[in-house]
Amino acid sequence: MLPRTYENQVCSVARALEVLGDRWTLLVLRDAFSRVRRFEDFQRSLGVARNVLTDRLSRLVDEGILKRVPYQERPVRFEYRLTEKGRELWPVMMPLMQWGDRHYTEPGGPPVVVRHRDCGGEVTGHLSCSKCGAELGPFDVEATAGPGAVH
Repeated sequence: MLPRTYENQVCSVARALEVLGDRWTLLVLRDAFSRVRRFEDFQRSLGVARNVLTDRLSRLVDEGILKRVPYQERPVRFEYRLTEKGRELWPVMMPLMQWGDRHYTEPGGPPVVVRHRDCGGEVTGHLSCSKCGAELGPFDVEATAGPGAVH
């Protein structure tokens, strides 16, 4: 297994990779941006082992990217919500998805399409709406099944 730290690298990319450089972490964040909040829903969406999911969620909470918010008192249950620090990752996640759509999408098309909630335009590479030109953030969009979605 590769080490999680890059002690000899004095580099912000290396420091960010210490937190985000794991496929399950990025997929948890993808789901968080799609408004998945509860452990069971993350687990169902990702199909990841519970111990791995617990580790990734705990790490994201420890790093201040997600926060645990109680949604039930008896028994106490929590959901995970993006913090401001976490929401700042949206301009990283969208281009990563778009890059994947360009280079790794099946012939049917992308599995997910992200559209502007107000007018239905798609998100451009500049994180604006293709239809109305508005600058977009994570609360301005919704993800829907694309033509390449598995049904």
